[in-house]
Formats: sequence, structure tokens, C-alpha cells
Amino acid sequence: MSEIQTIVPPPAAQTPTPASAEKVASTQSPEAYSKKVRSLLHQLTSKIPKNVVGIERHIAISELMEEISNNFSHIQQALRQQMEYFLMRMVEQNASDIDMGGYGGQGHVWYRIYGEKKPDRNLETYSFDEMSMLIQSLLVAQQRSTLNVKRNLDFSYTIPRDDTMYRFRANAYYDLEHLALNMRFINSTIYPYKNLKFHPTVSKIFNLTYDKSGLILVTGITGSGKTTTLDSIIDMNNHSVHGHIFIIASPIEYVHRSDKCIVRHREVGRDTGSFKEGAIQCLRQDPDIIVIGEMRDPDTIMTAIEMTDSGHKVFSTLHTCSAVESIDRILGEMDPLEKERTRMRLADVLKVIVSQKLVPSLDGERVLAKEVLVCNPSVRAAIKNNNIGEIYQMIHENTDIGMITLEQDLKRLFLQKKITLETAMNFANNKRRLLQLINMK
Repeated sequence: MSEIQTIVPPPAAQTPTPASAEKVASTQSPEAYSKKVRSLLHQLTSKIPKNVVGIERHIAISELMEEISNNFSHIQQALRQQMEYFLMRMVEQNASDIDMGGYGGQGHVWYRIYGEKKPDRNLETYSFDEMSMLIQSLLVAQQRSTLNVKRNLDFSYTIPRDDTMYRFRANAYYDLEHLALNMRFINSTIYPYKNLKFHPTVSKIFNLTYDKSGLILVTGITGSGKTTTLDSIIDMNNHSVHGHIFIIASPIEYVHRSDKCIVRHREVGRDTGSFKEGAIQCLRQDPDIIVIGEMRDPDTIMTAIEMTDSGHKVFSTLHTCSAVESIDRILGEMDPLEKERTRMRLADVLKVIVSQKLVPSLDGERVLAKEVLVCNPSVRAAIKNNNIGEIYQMIHENTDIGMITLEQDLKRLFLQKKITLETAMNFANNKRRLLQLINMK
């Protein structure tokens, strides 16, 4: 749009050029800089015809952003710098997520801090178009095109600061025809494996030195720390045994530096077409450990099982709240004609399921509560005979080999005075069972 020329002064007068952006930002207060960007956004969005609505309006914003990217890079840099201010504010406040845009956002920037998501009232509010332009400033042309066609986009974003790379996992989507964004901070340090406090038997199953094959699942709802746990397990292997690790994720979050293992990172959409394609391809690349970021569909589930059948060690995640539910979910995803065959194969390859939750603690932060299923002969028989309902009691009775129910772990946290009884009850899958355990002491 050539009319941008008429509303944007030369770079030095209005916004920083790429080379001077950090210097200019450092000489201005965040509030003053935000007001300049807000003024710029108002001028830009006023150029979009009011009679253009819906997806056509977002396409018009995409075209405007493309013109800006090609001919007025200092403007895009200013918008990105404002977004990076929001993101670094998130890091400073120990927030796990940022949300903005969409009808539900109501113009605010929202942060999730220790489990609670609230709007930041100290920041300005923005119109739907201004939010859309800020969000699209983080994207390249191909990503904007994908977003407009699929109405959803997974991507990652990195902010370099001194010697630190701050990485974020992002999802852009539509909320009542308005563009919205969630970004999650990817911790730049690995959570120490020893702090996860797994039983030695379970740790040996995780370790390639002692167990070369099998399927290991880490499950939980969104935000339960599945990826953090999985990265800790991968890091433990990377520093303790020689091997080849493939991580297939959407997007790649923590980037592991090869140590005793070669660690490959393949991002879905950028390095490979899908989880299934990436998994099949890596079988020809001599892997020892394969990490599938998420078993989202029957094809990916079957691919994971087939890879373990071929003698590989496979880690993956599911959005389930318990070990029993995880088994039911896998079998429930299968075609009825394939279900019995899948049941038998799953019983043979499944090694461990860890189902976890992050629970508010008395110190105002969050603590990990987990359920651990180890597939011993009794569990395998229960899966094969379709006696899934018996597995919970098996977990309860086999703590000597590292099994633990979520309720047993919540009881432990309560007795250690890390969480309240009310919190334990709120996060229990089986509240009656938890009360029985606590009354028994």
C-alpha cells in the first residue's frame, strides 16, 4: 500500500530501524514507546476499509503486513519490538502463558501466573485490528497464508538477549472472526531429572542403558508440564548414554545440545510434513530413541506402536488425566476392526505411563503430582483380557516397583504440608479414594 508512505515519517522520526531498535528502546520508557507504537497502529489500521469484514479483513491486514515487510521493515521491527516487550514482561513475572486478541481477549494482554490467568491492567488495550496487526508482525508471508487458509497456526518464536535465547511456543487462531494468540514460555533450562523423584525401577526403564525398547507415555491436560518432564528424561539420556535421539514436535520447544547422544530436532510443518511422516522417515536414520511430541490421531498412535514393535524406544504424550484413561483413549481411537489387534500389541510394547498434574502449593507456586503405571505381567494380562478397570488397584498395590496412584501422591504432598486438603481434593481423579487414604494415614 503506497499510502503507508503518507502516514509514516522516516524511520528515525517515528520508529527504530532494525539496527537501532534496541538502542532507541533503551532510551525510552516502555510506556512512551508503547504510545508511539499505538499511534502507528491506529494510523495503519485506519487504512483498512470499514466495509471489509470477516476473513477478508484479515487477508487485507495480511496484505498490508506483507507490504510493510517488503518496503517498510522498520515498521514491522517496531511492532515486533512491542510484542517482545509483552513477552519479556511475561518472563519477568514468571508467567507460563500470554494470551491476546480475539473477541474473548477484550483488547487486553492476559498472563497466566502460577495457574491463574488474568488481564494485565497496567498495559494499554488494543482494538481487534491492532491486535491482529501485532500478532501478524511475528509471522512471515507463508505463515500468514497458512493461517488465513487453515484458521490456525502453530509456530515458535525466539528472542535473543545477550547470551540467552528466550523461546516461545505459539498458536494463532480465530475467535469469533478475530485473530487471537497464545504463547507459552519455553524454559531455557532443563528441570533436573532427579527432582522428578521417580522410583529407581522406573528410572531404569526410562534409561536407554538398561532398556532399549518400548513405549513410554507422559500424559496430562494442557499446561500440566508434560513437555518439561519429557525434556528432563531426554536430557538424562543425552548425558548418560551414547545414542541417537530424534525429537518430532509441533513446534520444537526446548532445543537440546548434543552431548553423549546426537539429538535431532524435526519440527512438524518446517522439517517434516506430519508426526507420522517424521516418525516413519526417522526409522531410516538409525534412531535409538524417538520422541513423538503428541499422539494426536489413530495414524500417529499406530505408527508409535509399530516403531516400538521394530525394537525402538519411543516416548510420546497424550491429553489424558490418568493411566487407565490413557489406555482407554488409545484403544478408543482405533477402528473397531483393529481394536483387538491394537490391544494385544499395546500390551506387548507399553512400558510406563506417567499421568501428571501441576498443583497449587502453599508457597504460592505449583508442585508436581503424578500417577505412575509400570507394565508388569499382571498389567499386561489385564490389557489383553480387556480388564482395564482392574489396573487402578494394581497401581495402588505395587508401590515397591515404582507405581503410584495420583491419590497416593496427593496424600504424600498433603502430609508433607506442601498442599492443602482442599487442593488435594480438587485435583484428585477419585475423591472418595483420596478421603479413604487420608483417613487411614
